[in-house]
Amino acid sequence: MNVLEIIVPDLPESVIDASISLWHKKPGDKINVDEVLVEIETDKVIIEIPAIANGILEKIVEDKGSTVKSNQVIGLIKKIESSNNNYDYKDHQKDEIIDQQKEKKNNIVNFKDDVKKEKNDTLSPSTRRLIAEHDLNISDVKNSNFNKNINELKNILQNQLKDKKTKIQHYTNNDRVEKRVPMTRLRKRIAERLIDAKNNTAMLTTFNEVNMQPIINIRKQYGDFFEKTHGVRLGFMSFYVKAVVESLKKYPEINAFIDGNDIIYHNYFDINIAISTSRGLVTPVINDINFMSVADIEKKIIELAAKGQNGKLKVQELTGGNFTITNGGVFGSLMSTPIINPPQSAILGIHAIKDRPMAVKGEIMILPMSYLALSYDHRLVDGRESVGFLVKIKELLENPIRLLLEI
Repeated sequence: MNVLEIIVPDLPESVIDASISLWHKKPGDKINVDEVLVEIETDKVIIEIPAIANGILEKIVEDKGSTVKSNQVIGLIKKIESSNNNYDYKDHQKDEIIDQQKEKKNNIVNFKDDVKKEKNDTLSPSTRRLIAEHDLNISDVKNSNFNKNINELKNILQNQLKDKKTKIQHYTNNDRVEKRVPMTRLRKRIAERLIDAKNNTAMLTTFNEVNMQPIINIRKQYGDFFEKTHGVRLGFMSFYVKAVVESLKKYPEINAFIDGNDIIYHNYFDINIAISTSRGLVTPVINDINFMSVADIEKKIIELAAKGQNGKLKVQELTGGNFTITNGGVFGSLMSTPIINPPQSAILGIHAIKDRPMAVKGEIMILPMSYLALSYDHRLVDGRESVGFLVKIKELLENPIRLLLEI
């Protein structure tokens, strides 16, 4: 057998270091080649490091929470040849058993030594056992001068038990408990970017509302046929995406960002879709989304959402993007002011669809309405562009045939 090193792979160019988030094995565990041993977390993604050979996890060099860099050794594998796999592992188990027996023997010897040291103590073995069973303070008993009276000993034990129960009861009745946990790398990165957006942009938000009945009608009429044809449900997000792309074409300032004293305009459309995960908010990007069909967009969103929930997003899927869409409506939000995703100049917030009374041609009608919110960087985008952008989206969603005709 020989020992192999578990090494951190080359981290992405923009990532300086990472943190160990989880070891799937502990020292002494048997491992198989390509089995995931450890997960490391960067600012953007979780990277799984598999076993490079069959064997036993010999040692964990860097434990959970440690900061590591590219090509750093974080553990050791005792390699086992496949032809001799069972035999070697049994030998390893025997070695562990022998070590445990030696440790147990040493503990027995130490116990005997302790007994010898205390041979002049007045406490009998039964007394010591009683004290140990109740996890009480032996010094109080030794200093009590109870003349070996068992009744007096019981009184001492009862008093100690009362004190102990009182302390436990006082603690359990106290609901003012605090817990301090370190922030994950992703959460720290989110915090940094939010502060950056707040401090380095002239951000404000404008609102509009849209009647979603035409989209709802399309989904009711063609939803089943769409799913049978394309193998994916017809959702709302693909309509929003299509409307955003057409609006960006009309208002190129919103598809741009400030770089020093320059403005960078994009003639392509890479859209970030905000996804809430157990680790935090991530914004994977869909590149060249203007060339994708409604079905392709729906499939891609589902794929990225699944990857995000499982921590499987790749760095390239989280890098770049010209404009972000975030959907607070999935959590029931009626209205919000989303924060810009730097260095982008704007972000669209979409919200829950709710039936509301609306005035239509002088009559009150109950319609499924949804609020739209556009947060934008006023250094680059003026009110005319921001309001016009939302109006364009509203018109396209309320007349979805225009999305197909691109008019």
